[in-house]
Amino acid sequence: MTATATPTPATSSTTPATATPATATPDTSAAPGSGTAGDARPGALRALARHRGRLIGAGVVLGLVLGSVLLGGGGWPAALGVDLSGPLERVGDWIVDNRDGHPLFLYFLGHVSNAVVVSVRAVYLLLLALGWAGVTAAAGLVAWRVAGVRLALTSVAAFAVCAVLGMWVPTMQTFALMVVAVAASVLVGGLLGLAAGLSDRMHRVLRPVLDTMQVLPAFAYLLPVVLVFGIGVPAAVLATVVYAAPPMARLTALGLRGADAGVVEAATSLGATGRQRLLTARLPLARKELLLGLNQTIMMALGMAVIASVIGAGGLGDRVYQALASVDVGAALAAGVPIVLLAIVLDRVTAAAGERLGAAPAGRSRLGWALALAVTAAVAVAGRLADRLSWPDGWTVDTAEPVNRAVDWMTAHLYSGVPVVGGTADWAARFTAWVLNPLRDGLQWLPWWAVLLTVGALALLIGTWRTAVTAVLAMAAIGVLGVWGPALDTLSQVLAAVAVTLLLGFALGVAAARSTRLGRALRPVLDVFQTMPQFVYLIPVVALFGVGRAPAVAAAVVYALPAVVRITAQGVRAVDPAALESSRSLGATGRQQLLQVQLPLARPALLLAVNQGVVLVLAVVVIGGLVGGGALGYDAVFGLAQGDLATGLVAGAAIVCLGLMLDRVTQPTERRDPAGKGA
Repeated sequence: MTATATPTPATSSTTPATATPATATPDTSAAPGSGTAGDARPGALRALARHRGRLIGAGVVLGLVLGSVLLGGGGWPAALGVDLSGPLERVGDWIVDNRDGHPLFLYFLGHVSNAVVVSVRAVYLLLLALGWAGVTAAAGLVAWRVAGVRLALTSVAAFAVCAVLGMWVPTMQTFALMVVAVAASVLVGGLLGLAAGLSDRMHRVLRPVLDTMQVLPAFAYLLPVVLVFGIGVPAAVLATVVYAAPPMARLTALGLRGADAGVVEAATSLGATGRQRLLTARLPLARKELLLGLNQTIMMALGMAVIASVIGAGGLGDRVYQALASVDVGAALAAGVPIVLLAIVLDRVTAAAGERLGAAPAGRSRLGWALALAVTAAVAVAGRLADRLSWPDGWTVDTAEPVNRAVDWMTAHLYSGVPVVGGTADWAARFTAWVLNPLRDGLQWLPWWAVLLTVGALALLIGTWRTAVTAVLAMAAIGVLGVWGPALDTLSQVLAAVAVTLLLGFALGVAAARSTRLGRALRPVLDVFQTMPQFVYLIPVVALFGVGRAPAVAAAVVYALPAVVRITAQGVRAVDPAALESSRSLGATGRQQLLQVQLPLARPALLLAVNQGVVLVLAVVVIGGLVGGGALGYDAVFGLAQGDLATGLVAGAAIVCLGLMLDRVTQPTERRDPAGKGA
């Protein structure tokens, strides 16, 4: 940014003799009772803070030297490990033995299970009663009421495509499950975000809880969920809520904590109570973040559809899982496309509904909804009378064969047949040899105490001593659990995937925020990437990159990239227009505005994007274990497949510890000086 400064003439040579020079004041810093010494202490602390990085670097070097002399090298000592297999096996046996008679199951968990089953069944029976014509008409009319004709036609076409692909009944099963799961996730996430947004203490307490909910791999907690609830819908809904609620909570808290302080202060000065300030100021100001949280919850819930099918959820996820078990990419894609279409329709409709809240007069709104309800009922009755509740089999199209031929072509021509630049197999081999292998070997070569020291130094450099202690304890817990080597292997993959994700995500997010046309073009692509089940694109990824850690990293990047792009774009767009106008008036170029105004003011959103990138990459670590990623991901999958509670939970807990450590070393914490001001 450039600005014109007014030149100040030099006046030192013409200062009157009566002026008191700065050095004329007697030095009283050592005098008892003098305030000068006390005033100098904060300045000394600030000077110390400015050299914080150098001091920490020197401390790390000194620690490495002393550690090499006193502790030696090698991996985590076996004497510091704890074997949890026995206690976890006893816990599993207790759950199985008491599931049918203990009061906890009879009077609490049993009622939760029944409520979930009744809710899902009620929604599913309603959808069946409406028939394909009634459901399609309802989707089109709701979209028309909240967003106009264009989205109405998109909704009708989306449901029609689901039926044409021969997936109408599985689509309704998944739709019913997702309606209940998303409603529960929004309720739970909204309440947690409300608590974290209104209370600093709750924000600090809930932060590791949300990290655990989102980072703990689904495969790790599917087994205990099945032990408690059994195979079926309740376990699937609970697993989906655990995974999909944290984004709603995080974005709700971000919106409430980022509300304009001037507006809140104005409401307070007018005598508004805390509840009135929340309803009339904070929540309306946080509407964009709330809508983004709803969007992310829907996307993640639908992304869990396939994983939930492993424990009896049924629907589209079960079709995808069965198709991939037989390596039928075409059939898997035919079941995966409806999941994407459901996500797109739900995303667009909910976003439009939020944007138009209060826009229409109440009388016209009630009349329009009454008309839409009447038309839906008429279409449903007509379909029942014509005996057309289910989609006719003759109206379906088989797309599996063309898709399988396309996959075969890609494997034959792109895997190793691209001239000059080499095929995708060559790219994967180079990425593994030049990035993943050196990173893994370097981490595993470091002595365990050096890893802990480095983690603590990084956390202390950008945070406080509490942050550093938390990060070090999280990393040490991995060693205590006895999975130090596999955890460092997983960490190398996560670091590589996060680096690629943030590089691409920040670039695309900033570009989408600064270009409305690009933002609209990227939106459906991001929807597809984020809602397409990981299992669907794992086989094309393996077909292009082979089996190993490189395809695991590629799958993680594809899954985590949309959230980083969305949050980055939202943060850059939300920058105060007055700040941009002020910078333009000072002659700032577009590049200067971006680097000196938009990115600094969007810092909270960018930090949240980093956090989401880390946790989403970790969430796909288990999926990567299925395609050769190995390490902790393989252990989590093996534990679920073999019913080994100890192996699965220990691997899952280690992944959570990795996520907690990475969160603490990537999320700066405000430091305060003795006067209570931020340093």
